[in-house]
Amino acid sequence: MPENLWEVIFKIFLSIFLSAFIGVEREIRQKVAGLRTHILVGVGSTLIVLTSLHLFDIYKDETFIDPTRMITGIVTGIGFLCAGTIIRAGSQVSGLTSAATLWIVSGVGIAVGAGNYAASVIVSIAVFFVLIGVRSIEQKLGEKFKNVP
Repeated sequence: MPENLWEVIFKIFLSIFLSAFIGVEREIRQKVAGLRTHILVGVGSTLIVLTSLHLFDIYKDETFIDPTRMITGIVTGIGFLCAGTIIRAGSQVSGLTSAATLWIVSGVGIAVGAGNYAASVIVSIAVFFVLIGVRSIEQKLGEKFKNVP
């Protein structure tokens, strides 16, 4: 196998791992956008970036191609997907955290596809900490200030 193929395999599996790392918390909390959804969004974003860079490499000497245009499409498309996860019932809004994690997983997939491994790993760890660690802080603050006018 060519070295490039090993790099593609590494990027896809890293994207799966990091997306799952974030999506597992949503799955544990039994959210609609769970583990599989997060993995699919992350891997899909990685694939589109890899395809964009591949097309750029093929046609760079023949015509001007901007590989970032496909990335822009990812951000727009994920925005619509995220909007679909947000539900409003009266004054209650749910799905905002799931929408945010899907958006972030897409960004992680983009970073992995572009080869920015450090940022993708650091952001995934930070997001996991926010989902797990900040939730308990949020609950304690809610209890403390529950009856404050």
